[in-house]
Amino acid sequence: MMKKSALATSSLAVAALLATGLSPALAENAMTAAAFTADQGVAAPDPLARFVPAADRTDHTIDYRHWDEALAWFVIPMGPPLRITPPPKAEPRLGTRITYGHTSRFRLEGNRIAFSMLTDEVRAALTEYRQDLERVGTELDLARLPRNEQLAYWLNLHNVAVIEALAHEYPLRTPAEGRFGTNDESLQDATLVTVKGVALSPRDIRERIVYPNWRDPKVIYGFWRGEIGGPSIQRLAYSGANVDTLLDFGAEEFANSLRGVDAWGGRLRVSRIYDEAKPFYFADEDVLRDHLRQYAREDVQELIEKNARVSYTIYDEDIADLMFGKGDPDLNVLCTVDETSIGAACTLAGAIPDAAAMRLMEERAQKLYRAWKRGIRTGMVIFGDGTDGEYGEPKEVR
Repeated sequence: MMKKSALATSSLAVAALLATGLSPALAENAMTAAAFTADQGVAAPDPLARFVPAADRTDHTIDYRHWDEALAWFVIPMGPPLRITPPPKAEPRLGTRITYGHTSRFRLEGNRIAFSMLTDEVRAALTEYRQDLERVGTELDLARLPRNEQLAYWLNLHNVAVIEALAHEYPLRTPAEGRFGTNDESLQDATLVTVKGVALSPRDIRERIVYPNWRDPKVIYGFWRGEIGGPSIQRLAYSGANVDTLLDFGAEEFANSLRGVDAWGGRLRVSRIYDEAKPFYFADEDVLRDHLRQYAREDVQELIEKNARVSYTIYDEDIADLMFGKGDPDLNVLCTVDETSIGAACTLAGAIPDAAAMRLMEERAQKLYRAWKRGIRTGMVIFGDGTDGEYGEPKEVR
């Protein structure tokens, strides 16, 4: 059972302020920021301009250790992409023709959130942690933090808010089913957070804050969308020291997965997330191909070279959980990952393990065994402290 202390971090904002030595800033007036001077014909400044990285920096960091603990507990690693085509057939449970759980061809790709294991206490703790992050972002001068610190903050805030929103609406089979936030919108456009008086949706954070201000397209792999089709959720919080490395891990996993890049009908088929990011990073198809080549393994490189035309058609909107929102109605599940083996351990907690989740975890174990036999690493290891350069500064994502 996850203890609330892993997420309940009401002291985080205070600790961050003490660590930085900054005094809390007064909250900015959103009404003033949105004002329009009709007589002079002057439009109000964009309220998101306050989040543009400043030229002068303050050498401060934000501590995400509590989020590390939470992610390690409820994120189930699915291992590296093996491009298994076709994937194993999802067989129905004995005695029925109905197949419960995930059947997507991408179901063995990308890490999962064990939403079915989250209690009311954990959901409340997620809300408390999201509020703490909002408070940190409001009280600190975010724009003057080191660029990696800013990027890590926006990635973590985005992902915490998405996980919290889905946790409170679970069970559901696709995030597209739900309505979220204060504006009762679809997940990507729901106002889930407020920082410095500015209400933000996940799309706002991606397309109005990060994408316009970071030139490296690998930032797209840090945003978890709650769906199998998107980039994988990491089991570590982003930080100023590790954000460059973790984004490279995410890029490598996604670019070599079936949900990232494939080919059929004489076309290179890529994920729709590249279409979303195209105005910011991929001026033409050649730029996208060059980006994919940085991370692609030999088999994917071959697809990139052989197929002349690109189509942005791949995406799976199924929720990235263990049971596809609703498991076998006759059974329940509590599954945890045994980190000492390539398999998974499911524990009985007054209930029989859910057949849908058990099947997925069994398929996962078989996949990891195949990866091991092929000499493909099945875990993530970060060597050193993520620093670069003469003075040991973290490599900056720009």
